[in-house]
Amino acid sequence: MEPTPNEYSHINGWGVDADPKNEPTYPIKNYTGDDHKRLNWERPPLQEVTVEILKSNERPNLTAVFGTSTPPSGLSGIIRRYAFKSSESEYGHWLPLLLADRINVVEGIVDDLRQGHIPNIFAEKGWKADWKFNRIGLAKNVLIGVVVTTTVVALLLRKKKKSIV
Repeated sequence: MEPTPNEYSHINGWGVDADPKNEPTYPIKNYTGDDHKRLNWERPPLQEVTVEILKSNERPNLTAVFGTSTPPSGLSGIIRRYAFKSSESEYGHWLPLLLADRINVVEGIVDDLRQGHIPNIFAEKGWKADWKFNRIGLAKNVLIGVVVTTTVVALLLRKKKKSIV
């Protein structure tokens, strides 16, 4: 059952645009009367769900249009599913999504290598522009990346040696 406008009359400003004679956007808007015909609008058919879609726990329905090119998968997908259990107003929603984006980049590089494609990271990350306009910043980022990667590889190899012995 659709709520009637009378149920919301206690909200300040509710229905301010319901009377076409009292149009708040006058004289800026070229009023044609079409705005008030939307009450009889029929929703077009929704997009078909063919892959897993993560949706906010604050909205009961899927949005009318959504992306299906990259459904959640791998470790980044697990983190995204965890993030969507939290409210959109909490850090527990947004920070895991940021982390999942970073992990998804690494997963994409690994997937490219697995398929025999060597990614051109230099071009894809915009390092040509960095080299031209921000050499010191680029050098710092590359150095940090090398140190982190070396540390992770060393720790992984160390754990493998311990498990063999």
